[in-house]
Amino acid sequence: MSSAKRVLVGEDSSVIINLTKNVLAFENYEMKAAKNGEQVLDLLQKEDFDLILMDISMPKLDGVACTQAIRKMDDPKKSNIPIIAISGNVKNYTNEDFRAMGFNGFIQKPLDFDLLLATVNETLK
Repeated sequence: MSSAKRVLVGEDSSVIINLTKNVLAFENYEMKAAKNGEQVLDLLQKEDFDLILMDISMPKLDGVACTQAIRKMDDPKKSNIPIIAISGNVKNYTNEDFRAMGFNGFIQKPLDFDLLLATVNETLK
């Protein structure tokens, strides 16, 4: 049996982190959370993940700057990891804007957890 897929969630809301963890657990995904972009980078340096769900608005280092830092990493496995943006300001951006920022896709807040799970499943299949 293959090991569980690992998802890193960059999100500063504890409520969203806990709900996301519960939703991902239904599909046996292993999840770790980071409350800001600096923590995302620290975790990614130490561990491997299959997907990152990244809030755009986080303290210390926002999701866009964090994603751009990930895309510049020397390790091709880490620099090419799928990253899905999570934002309440989706209307301000187009799909092309998200892709230009380094994201593979996006999900709008408030989160539709069925859509979140479907997006994770589609990305990791």
